[in-house]
Amino acid sequence: MSGKLMKVFITRRIPQEGMKILSAAGVCEVSQWDSDEPVPRAELLKGIQGAHGLLCLLSDKIDAEVLEAAGPNLKVISTLSVGFDHLAIDEIKKRGIRVGYTPDVLTDATAELTVALLLATARRLPEGVEEVKNGGWSSWKPLWLCGYGLSGSTVGIIGLGRIGMAIAQRLMPFGVKRLLYSGRTAKPHAAEVNGEFVPLDTLVSESDFIVVSCSLTPETQGMCDKSFFSKMKPTAVFINTSRGAVVNQEHLYEALSSGQIAAAGLDVTTPEPLPTNHRLLTLKNCVVLPHIGSATYSTRGVMSALAARNLLGGLQGTDMPSELTL
Repeated sequence: MSGKLMKVFITRRIPQEGMKILSAAGVCEVSQWDSDEPVPRAELLKGIQGAHGLLCLLSDKIDAEVLEAAGPNLKVISTLSVGFDHLAIDEIKKRGIRVGYTPDVLTDATAELTVALLLATARRLPEGVEEVKNGGWSSWKPLWLCGYGLSGSTVGIIGLGRIGMAIAQRLMPFGVKRLLYSGRTAKPHAAEVNGEFVPLDTLVSESDFIVVSCSLTPETQGMCDKSFFSKMKPTAVFINTSRGAVVNQEHLYEALSSGQIAAAGLDVTTPEPLPTNHRLLTLKNCVVLPHIGSATYSTRGVMSALAARNLLGGLQGTDMPSELTL
């Protein structure tokens, strides 16, 4: 390789699969915030100076200040995520910087986790585990720890994109009777799961299980609020594995604590991590996970490799496997 190596800043320790690809390419000099914890803002601003490429995570706010600090060399931002609401897209576009992201590869892992969370919430698994540990398990009682089953139920999926569809495909074998979905447009692929395209209000009032799997947009921000929960059945279970900001958590707390809805399972919250003294964590009928939707070893390895290839494509001015159209 003739000429100077291009400078790349990586904002966190990432799985080895991606690091190997970058070092094998021999075109970049990598500096990295070598920690499992997020890079402090000051270190990000320092690390990105003069960089040609940035590999970042969902927790890194890439705004005008960061882009200014980088300077005119910056050609590419590769994010190890499907979401990109942490990127100031308008500012990035203005500067002609290319963006890579990692969709598709985490679809299966996130769909599996969503189904696991739905079952754990509906069948009260965390409560059951707790009762075994604290001695609450005594003789068999007909109504003790009863929950809700999928067989014969109506499931509503808000956002039948790649992940929403993968969730639907996994839920159907449980004997779901009706699958409703809502979103901007009807999806031809919904036919595979007998999905019925309905207005959001219909989905909310008729579903026994509501799964939120849409992206975060100005329209969906705070969409699950008081009025949303008031339309749900009192026996309905609410699941969110999309983005925390889609839900008004105060309103969710009120709906759960007053018995307006049966239970909720969340893999995403606002903020993340959720403070340990948050009111939602005092409720038995609320299961909160630490945003582990894509957390399987193989998925994270594939994400890392894809982020590295996106970065190299942007540095070398060639095709990126998953480029965000700006």
